[in-house]
Amino acid sequence: MQNIDDISAEDELIRLLLKRQTELNALLEITQAINKDTGTPVLIQMLQVILKSYLQVGKLRFLIEKEGKYVLLSKYGGDIEHTSVLHKACLKLQKFKWPTPLANHEDAVLGKYDYFIPIYHKKKALAYALIGDFNPSSELLNNDLNFIQTVVNVIVVALENKKLFKERLQSERFQREMELAVEVQNMLIPLKAYKDESVEVSARYIPHQNIGGDYFDFIRLSDHEFLWCIADVSGKGISAALLMANFQASLHAWSAVEDDLANIVERLNKIVITNTKGERFITLFLAKYNERTRKLCYINAGHNATVVFSQNEAITLKLGTTMIGVFDELPFLNQGEVDIEPGSLIVNYTDGLMDHEHSNKDWNEENLIEFIKIHGHLPPNDFNELLMNHINLVIKGKPIDDVTLLTLKIF
Repeated sequence: MQNIDDISAEDELIRLLLKRQTELNALLEITQAINKDTGTPVLIQMLQVILKSYLQVGKLRFLIEKEGKYVLLSKYGGDIEHTSVLHKACLKLQKFKWPTPLANHEDAVLGKYDYFIPIYHKKKALAYALIGDFNPSSELLNNDLNFIQTVVNVIVVALENKKLFKERLQSERFQREMELAVEVQNMLIPLKAYKDESVEVSARYIPHQNIGGDYFDFIRLSDHEFLWCIADVSGKGISAALLMANFQASLHAWSAVEDDLANIVERLNKIVITNTKGERFITLFLAKYNERTRKLCYINAGHNATVVFSQNEAITLKLGTTMIGVFDELPFLNQGEVDIEPGSLIVNYTDGLMDHEHSNKDWNEENLIEFIKIHGHLPPNDFNELLMNHINLVIKGKPIDDVTLLTLKIF
């Protein structure tokens, strides 16, 4: 015959086993929900049901780190404090890595709760939980606190994994976007060299990152006319590349049917305004040369001044208008005209050629013009190579933007 103590011990063991089974079932349900990619609100609701119904926790504050700040992810019971107040109070307990009693704590906020439960990964605090109105039996206290910390930890890890997965998707999406932008831009950039009996063209293009915002083009319009353009589109990525693609298509279309550069620039401005609603702009230099008249017509739309070197003299081409894509109607528009002598070298560039991480008093527009005067007799490709080598020697820092150099020699 069993005595009363033996029966009590057996009942207690059975109760503990049933409790552990219930805990395992609760963890299993949460794990299954996580594996099904259940949304955060449902996971939080499951946590609250476990704490309220199974463990009789009357009050909960659950804070989690999100993008460098703490948010109050779950709360019930009592008067709800502001998140910043709770976070400030929890910071006083940073040294504790395990469930810690708060009875009679000197802090007024912490004193309202029974236990502090931190969730750490290595040395980084991922979440804090404060529980109150919680009165388990003394023999089950440690078990219940450890179980609460385990459940909260599982949910925190699940939310961290969701965040990492989202970040990975965003990273992959961004990488794919950049790859597409590079593909688009590679289709836009023409051959880096061109030569016939009237003109020789050479270009250098160095994107600051994988994808840049610079654009250049050379278009043979007829047997006696050609047009070229160098431009800088604001922004990066696929949206900038698509804007460049649209700009190139529009330039080719209008230059084929429109003789007047001013009309072409006005139409390009309207197209950019329509496509971007004023959120992006383009600086550009557009020029057309007639081999029979030896007249060069040009418009500079807020771009770095092109330099024409001829007979030991250098002039800058600045006439034009403001950048396109800013105003519905361009506030002013002036077309320049220059006579071109045989053997003239024409140097076009974007601002990346001049702007570097470390400014240098020995490299500015005046220095560039002096360099052109000294080396302007060279063929375009040799000139470009010598200029880029010279910049690398003069300036130690890297360019802060894309570098495009488009050089023409007109015979």
